[in-house]
Amino acid sequence: MDLARQNTSNQNTSNAIFTAAEIRNIEQLVAAAPGRPALMEKAGLATAEVARDRLLTGEKHKVLVLAGPGNNGGDAFVAARHLRMWGFDVTLIFTGERASLPMDARHALDAWLAQGGEILVELPENECWDGVVDGLFGIGLDQKGGRDLAGKALDLVRAVNRMKLPVLAIDVPSGLGSDTGNIRGEAIHALLTVTFIGLKPGLLTARGPEYCGEIILRDLGLDAPSLLEPNCWMMGRAHADELLPPPRPASSHKGMFGSIGIIGGATGMVGAALLAGTAALKLGAGRVYLGLLADNAPKVDTAQPELMLRPVAEVLDLDNLNCLVIGPGLGMAVEAGTWLRCALETSLPLVLDADALNLIALHPWLASLLRERSRKRKAPSILTPHPAEAARLLGTDTSAIESDRLNAATSLARRYDCQALLKGAGSISAMPSGKCYINTSGNPGLSSAGTGDILSGMIGALLAQGLRPEKALPLSVHLHGAAADVLREDHGGPVGMAASEIPDAARRLLNQWIYSPRNPRNL
Repeated sequence: MDLARQNTSNQNTSNAIFTAAEIRNIEQLVAAAPGRPALMEKAGLATAEVARDRLLTGEKHKVLVLAGPGNNGGDAFVAARHLRMWGFDVTLIFTGERASLPMDARHALDAWLAQGGEILVELPENECWDGVVDGLFGIGLDQKGGRDLAGKALDLVRAVNRMKLPVLAIDVPSGLGSDTGNIRGEAIHALLTVTFIGLKPGLLTARGPEYCGEIILRDLGLDAPSLLEPNCWMMGRAHADELLPPPRPASSHKGMFGSIGIIGGATGMVGAALLAGTAALKLGAGRVYLGLLADNAPKVDTAQPELMLRPVAEVLDLDNLNCLVIGPGLGMAVEAGTWLRCALETSLPLVLDADALNLIALHPWLASLLRERSRKRKAPSILTPHPAEAARLLGTDTSAIESDRLNAATSLARRYDCQALLKGAGSISAMPSGKCYINTSGNPGLSSAGTGDILSGMIGALLAQGLRPEKALPLSVHLHGAAADVLREDHGGPVGMAASEIPDAARRLLNQWIYSPRNPRNL
């Protein structure tokens, strides 16, 4: 088996995400190969290099290293050895027992002691450091049902967090679930996290982004995706570039960029449908039709007169539609369920949001229609729930969804045989094939009314322009978050960001990305 890095994937291999069990499988494959590389030595050296170059710069030279009872502690021993060899003043705290360490970690401890290093079991009093290297726990806390930090480890984590020092976490901040991004009692707040072999889901979703700081991937010389095919990928700008629609030819006309129908806007919620329609228009759809349910619905949107406002029945009867979006402001009335049934019975690509999702969760016959359109008619559908809506669709509660976001997203895609987006920090786009993408853009400014309606319109616009659902969904999610990131910079922070601001920012970014010199289609 050739363990060296190879260019075997059309996706950037540094974007591959692996669960703890998958990382263990890769490590076992490497261990079974002849001439296996010394992964712990490589990981410890990489940690020491990052600590030297990013954590202990300038006059900083005193470092506290925390080593736990497993292989993460072994990485810490190796890092401590290199730092001491380079002239740093290293204090090492070990929370385990030598006899219980895995073999490689035991050898790393012996090498530290042979160099003249000392081991402490408690934090010394009245001691100050310039930075901390956290090697207490790695990827194991989510395994076997998961466990919370307790005892000495918990005390150390709390003490380090009180120090307010820059922290470099090894692989995963101690106390953070590597698969889930949940906090196991308490977790280290890291400035930097150096993670090995591949990215971990918990670094990118749920609470992970709050605790891991900047993520630095060191593959240890392995091409992990060639050893074990990943099911999950990080959705960042690099992958967004691969999904973009092509530049528009000089001979363009509106018929080339699709027609989208948007159904919703019941009484008191017309604005939701107008937001979705505006987003679809500004993200490039050729024509946008709005079917509004409200009594006395407006005949024209004076702020966006390009939108064509029609009775719902007229929109559904149009023969030039390329996709449908249903849900923004739909409501839960009997009439809403009737129009949802009509939408589900079409063969058009369909985006379902908001009350469309709640109606499907409430009425099993609508859920059956959703599955039928995918399995029998091969008509694509995209679900876009937030955690509470996802809980209704899966018959559970919000806490269960948030406790394992990756599993929840993939369960939605499997149950309804469609693309599914679980919104939130590190939004997850899951495909019926089992593949999923964890998004890296966005900020708390998206925590305001209407931002989901905007996203639905954006997804519909890209579908109308001919992108397949498996491309339109993750690209829209990343673009939506990236637009919010631009607005955060413009506003000096996320507070008060309005949904109606997002389409203009997203349009500007989409044009920049499509016509960027880095886009291979422009070379």
